[in-house]
Amino acid sequence: MRIEYASKVHSQYILENDKHISKELIQNKIQEKEIIIVFDIENKYIGWLRYGYFWDNTPFMNMLYIHENYRHMGIGKKLVEFWEKQMKSKGYHLVMTSTLSNEEAQHFYRKLGYRDSGSLLLENEPLEIIFTKKI
Repeated sequence: MRIEYASKVHSQYILENDKHISKELIQNKIQEKEIIIVFDIENKYIGWLRYGYFWDNTPFMNMLYIHENYRHMGIGKKLVEFWEKQMKSKGYHLVMTSTLSNEEAQHFYRKLGYRDSGSLLLENEPLEIIFTKKI
């Protein structure tokens, strides 16, 4: 397994798989090193982590995706730990993420030490749980 920041060569993979972000924003995020890619031992794409900044000053993980065949193998945990280490090396002491209340990801984040810190309720949507973690 290999983890690295995405570069332009990865943009097509991200564009084809991350349906929550525009092509223009993908290019910006790659340039700003806000997308991290994980590969298997044969250099096949396993998944990615995309982040931004809440209030423009707190790293916020917007997307963590591991392809189905690679789930429950500790890869997501290693990817999140890599991101947290990178954020700590940049001087941050707190990171954030969120997930819908009807998604299993909430249990994953709690196991990694993330704490429930609030919620957001949008019309006709399940409750969005906000998580924080001191790093």
